[in-house]
Amino acid sequence: MTDPLIVGPLEGLKVLEIGDLAEITGKLLADAGARVIRIEPLEGAKSRHQGPYVDDVFDVNHSLRFAASNTSKLSITLSLNDLRSEELLVKLFQDVDVILDGSSIGTLNNISMSAERALKLKPEIIWCSISPFGLTGPWKDWHSSDLVQLALGGPMMSTGYDDHDLPPIRSDGEHSLAIAGEYAVTALLSALWLRDMNDGRAGQIIDVSVHEAVSATTEGAFANWEYMQKIVLRQTGRHAAPVRMSPWQYPCKDGEYVLMMGGGIPREKKIFDVLLEWMDEYKAAGDLHDPSYVEVLYTDPTMNVEIRNHVSETIGRFIQLLPAEDVYRRAQDLHLPWGLVRRPEENLDDPHWKEREFWWEGEVSGYQSTVLYPGAPYKFEKSPVYLRRRPPLLGEHNYQIYAEELGYSEAELIAFANSGIV
Repeated sequence: MTDPLIVGPLEGLKVLEIGDLAEITGKLLADAGARVIRIEPLEGAKSRHQGPYVDDVFDVNHSLRFAASNTSKLSITLSLNDLRSEELLVKLFQDVDVILDGSSIGTLNNISMSAERALKLKPEIIWCSISPFGLTGPWKDWHSSDLVQLALGGPMMSTGYDDHDLPPIRSDGEHSLAIAGEYAVTALLSALWLRDMNDGRAGQIIDVSVHEAVSATTEGAFANWEYMQKIVLRQTGRHAAPVRMSPWQYPCKDGEYVLMMGGGIPREKKIFDVLLEWMDEYKAAGDLHDPSYVEVLYTDPTMNVEIRNHVSETIGRFIQLLPAEDVYRRAQDLHLPWGLVRRPEENLDDPHWKEREFWWEGEVSGYQSTVLYPGAPYKFEKSPVYLRRRPPLLGEHNYQIYAEELGYSEAELIAFANSGIV
């Protein structure tokens, strides 16, 4: 772990995180040095109730799902269904720069709280709302989930198998929430920059729609329809496209798969010639030296699908002669954008990621040894992003925040707890 005294790029930024939809945004900010206080309901965040768990035993403090998305944060509990929580929330608002509101629709209405009221209390505050469909429009009060967003936004229809008689499938993980969370960080940093350029007087509301974030990343579907009135086709293990393409994934000698972009056909003729030389070492080029193939492949790439399929199948038969790792390394040497089809756990031992220190080693409650957390996909030369603290226990920082920082006595804090407020 990096020296905790090293200042991160967002050091000094104070953030209050509410609700489940802001989880990824809060993590990205916290790992970058922001002080992120997550407000959780008394029973704990939704992700605390999702496995896997340490030793496969349910405990709200042992969820690895929660741990992965909540590194470097502080945790306090507060019942947002109780009007008596309003006073505490107002004090919390006044002590932060940013409010991440990823709460369920109408949650804050229970205590008469809103972004507009927060800005009246503190005009310079940035309120970032992350909601299923945005704060306006006919769907603004509709509920959703990751599956629903992937279905409504378009990615699900483009994901699945060549056989369109089979139903679409979803990608792994809660991708819609990750995408929206990352867009929210971009929007938030832009708003903070604008505020700083206006001497800290330009607080505002940011409206992030999960639905729109997902739709904005739908692969080529909108463009193909808008400009060519063509619908993209699901294609197993490759990009969705309006035309059927040859397979891109082939097994190697050891049974492992390699993904060959474009069905293995290089985008440049000179690289195709080098690929044929490699295939000739194993007498596997077949008839691909025939000049007519070059004419078809590099004059008009959309011409003669049968020929392109034949070339890809020949290359696919060739790589079956070699172990997958050998294919991958040689292909990269030849500037071919091919890749191994890896299982997730194989990435833990990847020497490239190890050298770049992508995996962060840290603690998790209930586990005697350390675990590996996915790190940040970016590096700062002078202000590192790193795991600043383990994921918090439920309500671990109640005393620190409510008593030491907001000034409530220990007796008041006990009374809050006994009455079900914290």
